[in-house]
Amino acid sequence: MNTSTAADPAELAKFDAVAHRFWDERGEFRPLHRLNPVRLAYVAERAPLDGRRVVDVGCGGGLLAEGLARAGSRVMGLDLAPAMIEVARLHALASGLSIDYRVEAVESLAASEPGAFDVVTCMEMLEHVPDPAATMRSIARLLRPGGRLFVSTINRSPRAFLVAIVGAEYLTRMIPAGTHEYERFIRPAELARWARGAGLELREMAGLEYNPITEQCRLVANTAVNYLATFEQPSVHR
Repeated sequence: MNTSTAADPAELAKFDAVAHRFWDERGEFRPLHRLNPVRLAYVAERAPLDGRRVVDVGCGGGLLAEGLARAGSRVMGLDLAPAMIEVARLHALASGLSIDYRVEAVESLAASEPGAFDVVTCMEMLEHVPDPAATMRSIARLLRPGGRLFVSTINRSPRAFLVAIVGAEYLTRMIPAGTHEYERFIRPAELARWARGAGLELREMAGLEYNPITEQCRLVANTAVNYLATFEQPSVHR
């Protein structure tokens, strides 16, 4: 297994322990299954995918990666949780999809294949790493000029604490208690600053709202809880 200075062994162990239930749409990953069509549509509406080379950083069990592959992308999935990658490989095989899944650190891929990708996605991962700014710098190195990065994460706000931790983990028990740590949540201004430091340009931010009663997800203007962001690697011709 590749090591990474941006990886937290406790976080990896947490996700490895539940990897076998990743594709259970009624289990603790149910919210991700509901969020995924909206995330995929958000990416597809803002970047061409057919025939493009795409890497999903922090791919987990492969939910978004499979959607990207079905959209015609040549997909690589990275994760440092070995059990998650094994689940992703088996599900892709059963689904007849060709996806290059790797237990590899993003820093390693950035060193070996800089500027090799048209699109990079990083969904619900940055709030689980100890140095998200460093991770953003590595991610930025993966993009070709004009390439786009799509990030989703959780805002560090009182409302996010109530919704994502108190509500989701303790009241409704939609996800296991301890899944998130409030101190690791990321304010939009922080994410934008790290992206600028990595040489990326912010194109758009949008809120992502999930209704636990109706299990419906939609894009909204308010970024107080979950949000999506689009960044672009500036063209060398500018």
